[in-house]
Amino acid sequence: MIAFRSVLFNAVFYLNLIVQMIIFTPIYFLLPRKKAYFVPKFWVRSNHWLFKVIVGTTFEIEGLENIPAGGYIFAPKHQSFWDAYALLPWLSDPFYILKRELTWIPLFGWYIKKQRMVPVNRGARGKVMTAVMERTKAEMNAGRQLIIYPEGTRRPPGAPPEYKYGIARLYRDLQVPVVPVVMHPGLFWPRRKFIRQPGHFKVQILPAIAPGMDPDAFLAHLVDVMETASDKLLVETVEANPHLMLPPTAVKRLAELKAGTPGQAEMRA
Repeated sequence: MIAFRSVLFNAVFYLNLIVQMIIFTPIYFLLPRKKAYFVPKFWVRSNHWLFKVIVGTTFEIEGLENIPAGGYIFAPKHQSFWDAYALLPWLSDPFYILKRELTWIPLFGWYIKKQRMVPVNRGARGKVMTAVMERTKAEMNAGRQLIIYPEGTRRPPGAPPEYKYGIARLYRDLQVPVVPVVMHPGLFWPRRKFIRQPGHFKVQILPAIAPGMDPDAFLAHLVDVMETASDKLLVETVEANPHLMLPPTAVKRLAELKAGTPGQAEMRA
């Protein structure tokens, strides 16, 4: 049954994307940029409904009160395609720094450009990266929220942390709060697999880290805060969903936690 529901959900998920782009595209491009954001946010909410109805997966968000006003860096754990889009409705005017090739995709790339996402050539240096930072600062000064994944790429639940220094540079240069976010959607929507598992999980928005710290001290603090919260949430999520088929990384980390192994952040240090 899980396999059947997974196949059905995957098919309906992409069909939903195509249908909504056909229906809403004229409206999206006629509206002012910020008002047009209701289109992708509606698509996100419809996917949450499909995930609940077809697969039986639900979630809740804790810590919305920790989101500051104005511009800030939103720094979630990245485990799944789910967390690449799922929290957009709870952010007023988010944007991404993303690889420029995405802007070349017909229609989808036009959607990205409409929302003033910041494209970057990942192999670029010097003046190009200076221009990217200037664009990013301009969007932040307009009160927008930059979504950046501290580990850069998707990591399976329980995997050892691999935080990139890039977020410390952004924290230093942008001088805005950083909002850490932990969650384990990868237990329900694993990366590189078609299986979707039913159950319930939490998204925890942690207290914002104020600007002004030394970048190295900030990064160490971010890793400690996020990995400590992530470990606790992993245990809680698995205990609340005993039916889950766990990835090896989660099995290993749970065994380490049960044996009293030091936290991921301490091991990294």
